[in-house]
Amino acid sequence: MAKHEEVKNGVIFPVGEKNEAFAQYFVGQSYLQTLVADPKVHVGVGNVTFEPGCRNNWHIHRNGFQILLVTGGEGWYQEEGKAAQFLKAGDVIVTHDGVKHWHGATKDSWFEHIAITAGTPEWLEPVTDEHYNDLK
Repeated sequence: MAKHEEVKNGVIFPVGEKNEAFAQYFVGQSYLQTLVADPKVHVGVGNVTFEPGCRNNWHIHRNGFQILLVTGGEGWYQEEGKAAQFLKAGDVIVTHDGVKHWHGATKDSWFEHIAITAGTPEWLEPVTDEHYNDLK
């Protein structure tokens, strides 16, 4: 049994549907509940839930930023050229414009965060199994 199974039911906000729209940019299964999608507000807000082992591809936010508010489970965040950071509920990550990074669940835990995103994402290569499996 995976750690933090309660996350799969949503911690603060609903888990949402399978994240089919962005599935090509993830290894494993994620879920997305859009919280703010107002065309007059130039910031998107969504609750993203990751099954154990799920992570998104390396990506860059162009002409914007991303703020992650971790609400449950255990995960990873890594910027290119830096060590991966272990994440747990209550952690906050700020990713500035143009910084290549990825984030996702640990191998054995569900993971959930609120993503506040401005700008346009540029999706890049997947995080390899070799790289991911070496994280400790």
